[in-house]
Amino acid sequence: MDAKKILFIAQEITPYLPETEISRICRNLPQGIQERGREIRTFMPKFGYINERRNQLHEVIRLSGMNLIIEDTDHPLIIKVASIQSARMQVYFIDNDDFFQRKAGIADAKGNEYEDNDERAIFYVRGVLETVKKLRWIPDVIHCHGWMSDLAAVYVKRNYADDPCLRNAKVICSIYDDAFKSKLNTAMPGKLKSNGVTDKDLALLKNDTGFIPYMKLAIDFSDGIIQGSQQIDPALSEYIASKKSTPFLPYQTEDTYIDAYNQFYDKIMGV
Repeated sequence: MDAKKILFIAQEITPYLPETEISRICRNLPQGIQERGREIRTFMPKFGYINERRNQLHEVIRLSGMNLIIEDTDHPLIIKVASIQSARMQVYFIDNDDFFQRKAGIADAKGNEYEDNDERAIFYVRGVLETVKKLRWIPDVIHCHGWMSDLAAVYVKRNYADDPCLRNAKVICSIYDDAFKSKLNTAMPGKLKSNGVTDKDLALLKNDTGFIPYMKLAIDFSDGIIQGSQQIDPALSEYIASKKSTPFLPYQTEDTYIDAYNQFYDKIMGV
């Protein structure tokens, strides 16, 4: 039997970015899952403060060159790759001069979150999914880490519902204590709708583009939910509990999460 394929869409990974709960999990989890016999691909945004020379990033010309349109504006998609030698693991980076050249991640040096974070998230997720298609690599499970990755659940279930590469993929979202503070651009629902999502799908964002409704949208479109942080917003805990038909994995410690997640993948795939 062929190895099951797990796609990791990460918001951050150490050592490319400073160590956080998400970056640490997204460094160790793909390696652990690969060591347990799965085939993996791992993606993250190429934020401008990632040192390309030190981390030996290089552009993958055959994957770059596509344009993604957001609000009638073309944004060139650039794909870069680097290797974590000790893990025998490659990491793909989604890059674009409009969104990922500034020398910061979600917010500037003063902590002000960027006004175009909605479009950055849209571009990132679409860039990952289009690159996976170009690789002709068909994932069985897509595991999202960090809010910037969570739109993948919506896109896979709507925009790529008939795509032979992605239509059968199961999407799992790990919910972390990583809330953005400022609401996303109020025009975000229109930007999503223009990409094939309906008004009904986006009802949660109609009057509020804050973190809680945004995450509820991701939860609605997920095939499985994992509590990634020991503490998450109570409103999200309550919402997850209301989704009786969606499999849920409670928080796991550093000693248990890799095996627990691996078993959860089997449950979601029906293995």
